[in-house]
Amino acid sequence: MTPPDPAPRPAPDGLTILSFALLALLAALLLWPLLTGGALPSSAVVGGVLLARLGVQVLRARHDERLRRPASWAIDLLLIALIFGQISRQPS
Repeated sequence: MTPPDPAPRPAPDGLTILSFALLALLAALLLWPLLTGGALPSSAVVGGVLLARLGVQVLRARHDERLRRPASWAIDLLLIALIFGQISRQPS
């Protein structure tokens, strides 16, 4: 006797796809200099992508209560603050 076929997984919603796209963009920005030996991306760009992804995560949590993870958001905010703090200390 074969087990019944599992129900197909629902397709990810638009905010989930956007979150993964922002994560892929961040990975590409950080990996590109390692692979090519090029210049590092601007800290402002990296911080901006992280800030956009945090906004998407908060929007996703408004639709699905299981995604509410304030500790994760606090860590993201801390990383963003450190990045922007580093930018403010760089000489012009």
